[in-house]
Amino acid sequence: MSASAAIYGLAGEALTPDEKAFFADADPWGFIVFARNLDRPRQIARLCDSLRDCVGRDAPIFIDQEGGRVQRLKAPTWRAAPPAARFGELFDREPEAALEAVRLNHRLIGKELRDVGVDADCAPVVDLAVPGADAVIGDRAFHADPAAVAALATAALEGLKDQGVAGVIKHIPGHGRADADSHHDLPVVRADAETLFGTDFAAFAGVAGAPMAMTAHVVYAAIDPDHCATVSREVIGTIIRGHMGFDGLLMSDDLSMKALEGGMRRRTEDALSAGCDVVLHCNGEMAEMIEIAHAAPALKGEALRRAEAAEAARGTPAELDVEATTARLDALFDDAGLRRASA
Repeated sequence: MSASAAIYGLAGEALTPDEKAFFADADPWGFIVFARNLDRPRQIARLCDSLRDCVGRDAPIFIDQEGGRVQRLKAPTWRAAPPAARFGELFDREPEAALEAVRLNHRLIGKELRDVGVDADCAPVVDLAVPGADAVIGDRAFHADPAAVAALATAALEGLKDQGVAGVIKHIPGHGRADADSHHDLPVVRADAETLFGTDFAAFAGVAGAPMAMTAHVVYAAIDPDHCATVSREVIGTIIRGHMGFDGLLMSDDLSMKALEGGMRRRTEDALSAGCDVVLHCNGEMAEMIEIAHAAPALKGEALRRAEAAEAARGTPAELDVEATTARLDALFDDAGLRRASA
């Protein structure tokens, strides 16, 4: 029997007996870890081993390690990676140098992740930098230009893959111009369809080789005024799968975010029936995970095919000289007259 169509978080730095029993029974496709779960490298590696032991297979383990404000492995134990916007600044001066810098930066991120047992990164952000929008994206975006964002995001995916880490592009089909933070409210994008197809949607459509994508809990009034993307058949079927041609694994953003309505069972059913392949639940609340488990079926059909392809995308890490890679990354910024990446 295949794994269930869910990714779960956990409460602390080690599994409780109840979590072990639940994960063994629910058999989620993957897990996600946050700062509350992470202390030192050896502890994280043990935790990843114990999560995989629960389900008896090499389940993908996810993290949000973008750099900048969103970085679960933090300095000084780990490198403080720059936010995406820094690479956009470099792109405006030296596009080829920026693509190389993004690739190098994500190789370094990927190595740090694989060294502790994490092999899937909820990055890169493919949302656009849009003046006047809610600050939840801000400098997490590479650039305002969709072609630049697509090129930089593709380079980021290549860097992660070099180190055996599968990337997750987010937040499809575009969170950049949203008017609220979906952690707290339901954002609505009121731009017309022509604008969306030429900007936000174009950025995602231009990304090559993404094995996974995470949906946006955002309403696009010109496409489906009644449902956010995560639970919209129109957005997922017509825009993400159709217009963008995305055929990778599609996961929901965190079901516990306040942008969604109803209980966890309803949220799970709505996301999966709209076209998500798996649902994501992050806060580690056992009662909520049990509710999701009652609604998340075993992966099958196209969802299972995409999940297997995403697992295969992790690959084997290449050899990496961290010192030389860091020095080259800094030099690319220095040569362009910008503050170095490690500063």
